[in-house]
Amino acid sequence: MRYLFYPGCSQEGTALEYRDSTLAVLQALGADVQELEGWTCCGASVASVMSNLLGLVLPARNLALAEKQANGRDLFTVCSACYTNFRRTSATLAADRQLHQKVNQALEVEDLTYRGTMTARHILDILANDFGPEAIRARVRKPLEGLVVAPYYGCQTVRPYSPFDDGQRPTSMIPLLEALGVNVHRHPREASCCGTSLLMTKPEVGLTMVGSVLEACEGADCIVTVCPMCHMNLDAYQDKVSRLLGRKVRIPVLYLPQLIGLAFGLPEEKLGLRRHITPVNFPKRS
Repeated sequence: MRYLFYPGCSQEGTALEYRDSTLAVLQALGADVQELEGWTCCGASVASVMSNLLGLVLPARNLALAEKQANGRDLFTVCSACYTNFRRTSATLAADRQLHQKVNQALEVEDLTYRGTMTARHILDILANDFGPEAIRARVRKPLEGLVVAPYYGCQTVRPYSPFDDGQRPTSMIPLLEALGVNVHRHPREASCCGTSLLMTKPEVGLTMVGSVLEACEGADCIVTVCPMCHMNLDAYQDKVSRLLGRKVRIPVLYLPQLIGLAFGLPEEKLGLRRHITPVNFPKRS
């Protein structure tokens, strides 16, 4: 399996552990991964607020770079916001030739042309469909038997442009988790929004949304997500949610590749478990 990897901004900073664990797991699975050269921010969340054209040009620039460098590789990202932004851009420009031409006029300054031949994929899609649970299970060296794990997809991983899972009732993470030996804690908030930037603009609303996810996951030993923004909200605001609810809420939040890496027996320093705000401490099982 050969891939072109678009890290995205958060994987260079707040979600560095997501990047490192993803690359470590893919290497363990035998994947050939090449980072996209010259990549820049795709403008997710904010660029289109300033300018609709800018919100399309920034992701199109990276897609155009990928078209030049792919050489038969699929492009993937680990950030659900980047993923949605890339797929939105591909769908929008495919449906509007005039707008497509306007975007390419803006890209001429770098001698780039977006042709519409590259569509981004999400790491969850790669793990679930290119490798699958059997390949994951075959690589497990330290089964996580007895661990209770709550999957959390968030709202952008599986909708509105994602073709690999159900937008309202996603299940793609379940077989992967079961392949690690864990017990899956199903809950009604698996694909709900965590509040994202509302924590900055309407903090009470945002905290209520974070709290609803954390409450739904109570009873699990940890939450596993595939979105850096979701991870930040669920991991970093547990103290504030505890004050809001009037009781202590404390549950580790991991990225899916981190949990897979633990089951693979990969060194913890490669997985970045110490970078989380809520400590990753699992109960001892007899």
